[in-house]
Amino acid sequence: MIRVIDAWKNYSRDGRENVAALRGACLEVRAGAVEALYGKSGSGKTTLLNLLAGIDRPSRGRVEVEGKDLEALGEEGRTQLRRQRIGFIFQFFNLLPTLTVLENVHLSLELAGRPDLRRALGALRSVGLEGKEDRFPSELSGGEQQRVAVARALVKEPAIILADEPTGNLDTQTGNQVLTLLSGRCREFGTSLLMATHSPLTCRYADRMLRMVDGTLLEETSGPELPP
Repeated sequence: MIRVIDAWKNYSRDGRENVAALRGACLEVRAGAVEALYGKSGSGKTTLLNLLAGIDRPSRGRVEVEGKDLEALGEEGRTQLRRQRIGFIFQFFNLLPTLTVLENVHLSLELAGRPDLRRALGALRSVGLEGKEDRFPSELSGGEQQRVAVARALVKEPAIILADEPTGNLDTQTGNQVLTLLSGRCREFGTSLLMATHSPLTCRYADRMLRMVDGTLLEETSGPELPP
């Protein structure tokens, strides 16, 4: 279970002005749920993901992952939680160019303190990349690179995957393939998935859509309804 309770995030601009990037956000994401956080660029989506990941801290309010208050964990505790229980998928893949496909996926397990090459190989098979373990990211298509990112996120069996514009750098057909794979694997393994997106298409793959405007979470929509 992921919970955000009345979370605010303020940033200083030019050392003087406080800018509210997040305004009283409240959110619950159950285990195995696939949810879309929909809004324009600058609406606060990435800020909320960063709070859930423990990368950033709320100015006030509370963020919980699996019943743990992230603020109470301290910096070291948040780092360990990220490495072991939170998966990330980025718009631009963020694969290490000097590591092979297998090494990129296995690194996630190494950082979690659970090295296991067989598990990494299995994760690559599950996303359809068997036979490409020894390739480098530059030798793959954009869709294949994002599949590596999906395998890297899933391999450590996280409680939640946070995906920031997961199809933003892909064409429509490839994006559909990645979203089908990602949402299906998360439902299969009982992993919560929260996707920040400005793409109506991505929302079709979610059980619930949350709309974000100017740092505020607005209405919820269940089912594959497209936002206007």
